[in-house]
Amino acid sequence: MAIAGIDYSLTSPAVCVFSKPSSAKFKFEHCLFFYLTDTEKYATSFLKNIKGERFKSIGSPVNLCPDSGRYDSISDWAIDCIKGCDQVALEGYAFNATGRVFQLAENVGVLKYKLFQSATPLEVVAPTEVKKFATMKGNASKDLMFDAFVKETGKDLCKIMTPKKTGVQNPVSDIVDAYYICKMLHGKINGYA
Repeated sequence: MAIAGIDYSLTSPAVCVFSKPSSAKFKFEHCLFFYLTDTEKYATSFLKNIKGERFKSIGSPVNLCPDSGRYDSISDWAIDCIKGCDQVALEGYAFNATGRVFQLAENVGVLKYKLFQSATPLEVVAPTEVKKFATMKGNASKDLMFDAFVKETGKDLCKIMTPKKTGVQNPVSDIVDAYYICKMLHGKINGYA
């Protein structure tokens, strides 16, 4: 069975794919990670199972929504990442979010439509549910999520991927979120989440 967890955004989406029998233990080493970035130095592979890609430049005709090309490109990328997956989990909206919330909703809507078109079963999980699953705190910070990830996997992605940055930032925080979204789906399938 293959499953995926998607941490979806306009600027740094990440996908975690687990493709072992559903009864297999969920482990970092059994996962493949994909993410998009606008930063050239992060558009590369890390470890054996993490692959970063640059956003594709997509222009839109003048009459269309200026962001529609980006929505289409990101959703096509995500659909390619999850090809062959039997089920997908997607982090739901953070209801206290600020900023480009309408654009984010439009972006997610395009992905949900393409998942529907491909008949891929979708589970939407609340951000607080994912945080509580990972850390036992529904309001966990990025740092707390990252600490739980390092403790569980032994992989300090900040040192590996972003050694010159202070704190947990993209793409590391998105990979961590995608990991726990996928692990949570695995747990729901196997009755432990």
